[in-house]
Amino acid sequence: MQKKRVMFLKIFYIVDAAHDGRELRQLVRAPLGLSAKLWKRIKWNGTILVNGQAHHDARLRVREGDEVTLLWQETSPVVPVDLPLDILYEDETILAVNKPAGMIVHPTHRAARDTLVHAVASYLERWGEAAGIHPLYRLDRNTTGIVVIAKSSRAQYAMTKYHGQLYREYLALVTGHLDASKGCIDMPIGRDPARANHWQVRTDGRRALTEYEVSAVWPDYSLLKIHLLTGRTHQIRVHFSALGHPLLGDSAYGGPCDVIPRQALHAWRVHFRHTDTGREIHIEAPIPEDMQHLIEPNVVSRETSIEES
Repeated sequence: MQKKRVMFLKIFYIVDAAHDGRELRQLVRAPLGLSAKLWKRIKWNGTILVNGQAHHDARLRVREGDEVTLLWQETSPVVPVDLPLDILYEDETILAVNKPAGMIVHPTHRAARDTLVHAVASYLERWGEAAGIHPLYRLDRNTTGIVVIAKSSRAQYAMTKYHGQLYREYLALVTGHLDASKGCIDMPIGRDPARANHWQVRTDGRRALTEYEVSAVWPDYSLLKIHLLTGRTHQIRVHFSALGHPLLGDSAYGGPCDVIPRQALHAWRVHFRHTDTGREIHIEAPIPEDMQHLIEPNVVSRETSIEES
């Protein structure tokens, strides 16, 4: 039986004047930035130190200058598997990788050993790093590009408190030419009752908003830059199929597969304000070859870039 990987995590905080006299439990959201779930885990199964002394009373009042230390364990059942991993960005809190086509992010069954999280587990183990594996969102199996992973549940909570906190831009090749050069698609999405793991535009679905801009056109297809304002499953694929412009290679939603064998969708750019440092982080993933050969030179940047400001 495979043992779980155990990570020991720590938060250290010196109480400032603004929080003098507060109870420990009142520090949870701000300034400590913990979810209620993580706070409960620390309170019941972790260690809380105030000036080096263990405390179990969440109502304990702290004073300016007090040193508060939180210690807890995170366990991961993921088996490390040595798989290729393209690292785009990494620091103590965040890891960003370039996912290839054909790889899923999370295992869909117990026997799976070839997912992105398995590869990340191996990478972290190889470097002896005590960290969790918390992807902030998922990409479909055959969608390529950037996946951002938090190294702790605390970072995951801080990065996903609201949808717009993490700006993601995609590149897609769709059939035909759209009527408008830019716009916002506002169509609700729900499950397709006729097909498993398929979705469709339907009036009783959840609201879904997709911004797009046409970057280039060819006789039979167009290149789009896309930004999601909501995060519904298969949102981009469903929306453009509903408009009559399915993605090239997307046979599940009516796209032709004669020039590319998978949906022509790439998570191209991500930017966010770092929760620990406050800096703006910009990450870009190179366009995969199967899409690049369909795009004229110089239409979009080909270089991977990381910027911090």
